[in-house]
Amino acid sequence: MELKGKVLRLGDNINTDFIISGRYKFSITDIKELSKHIMEDIDPDFHKKIVPGSTILVAGENFGMGSSREQAPLVIKEAGISVILAKSFARIFFRNSFNIGLPLVEIDTSRFVENDSVCVDLNSGKVVNTSKNITFDIKPLPRFMQEFIKEGGVVNYYKKFGELKV
Repeated sequence: MELKGKVLRLGDNINTDFIISGRYKFSITDIKELSKHIMEDIDPDFHKKIVPGSTILVAGENFGMGSSREQAPLVIKEAGISVILAKSFARIFFRNSFNIGLPLVEIDTSRFVENDSVCVDLNSGKVVNTSKNITFDIKPLPRFMQEFIKEGGVVNYYKKFGELKV
């Protein structure tokens, strides 16, 4: 699975309230509408910078820390971000993301800047910053995780195949 796009850059410790403010937790239930408020406490125009299917979110350490609400990865996926690269992820966010089919890659992100062009190959375990001609080796995702992503998450995988094969 190969994902290509331009970088939108964030820093360290992006918590779930930054991803989607808790003030919308119960007032907006439609995920498409909720996604219009992604990262608005960091940048009110953040959602306008996303090109669906062609945006790669790059962050620092501890991305997704905070509450365990599933809305955070759902909003990111609905907004059209194809993959997140970060130095590290909060454990629950990591699990929730793969459960809904949002790929995450742990990598040293210090050599990525806003608008870099990037190609992420989850099969071969390569991330290429094509703007800087730098290739990073990453651990390829296990096949079952790639299948979950391909099918749009664990629930969709189960609906299609009727069982989980790992």
